Amino acid sequence: MLECNLDAKGKAARFLGGIAAILGALVLAALLATDTVVFGLGWYAVGGAIFGGAFAIFEARAGWCIVRAIGIKTPL
Repeated sequence: MLECNLDAKGKAARFLGGIAAILGALVLAALLATDTVVFGLGWYAVGGAIFGGAFAIFEARAGWCIVRAIGIKTPL
């Protein structure tokens, strides 16, 4: 079902991007929790970044990219 469509460079880029998104979400969560930063949809941004980062890590582990699977060419 999930046919491998990534090479080693693409897997590494998605993995690092996923880790960065999750770390960024944790930093944002800490800032929101301490009221250092206040904005209405902040917790939704945290949830979205965690979900997106986890999905990117999944893509790296599976060697599959959803964007490539629908036919869009990516540089990596």
